[in-house]
Amino acid sequence: MSGTTPPPGSDPGEEKNPFAQPGDDQGASQTPPWAPAGQPPSSQPPPNQPPAWTGSNEGISGGWGDPSTAARPEPPAQILTAAKLMYVGAVLSGLLLLFTFLSRDAIRDAVEDSDSSLSADEIDAAVNLTIGVGIVVGLIGVGLWLWMAAANKAGKSWARVVATILGGLNILFTLFSLSGGGGLNLIVNVVQIALAAYILYLLYRPESSQYYAAVSGSRR
Repeated sequence: MSGTTPPPGSDPGEEKNPFAQPGDDQGASQTPPWAPAGQPPSSQPPPNQPPAWTGSNEGISGGWGDPSTAARPEPPAQILTAAKLMYVGAVLSGLLLLFTFLSRDAIRDAVEDSDSSLSADEIDAAVNLTIGVGIVVGLIGVGLWLWMAAANKAGKSWARVVATILGGLNILFTLFSLSGGGGLNLIVNVVQIALAAYILYLLYRPESSQYYAAVSGSRR
């Protein structure tokens, strides 16, 4: 009606609190909708709401604070050079494997000279057996070179021990076989001896020993 003052809250420009309890004053308008009636206002979210992310990665697997993602030590130049030379050794073993195929006639002559009483079939069987053994040994040699290159580059301490044993055996057997061949075969055997000796020298350098120790310590 004209001339009368509207009651509080009836002014269209005045906003009402839809969650205010009856009889509450202005402080009640701050009560969140999930707070029970008669309880003081709280800034905590309702139970069915997920907690806010604080930006911390602690306790999360693979996070910044996860020790499993710590940087591994980089291999020194001596280890990298030894690994490359082991790849060269794998190539040389492959060449010896190729020489086995190309030496079929020489193997046949050696079998005939060792026993002239053998028949043609027996000679063929002996030649095939010799070539088969050479192929298996050559493939094993290639695999061992590649395996040792990868394991030592990764800093595995046991790999250096295995490489030492294999390198010593390689030098020993190559020395025994030097009198049994010539030409390219002899050259490859001499190169393998020098290669194995220099690789072992690199694996036992102080920098290499520190690398193996550092990698072993990072796994603990």
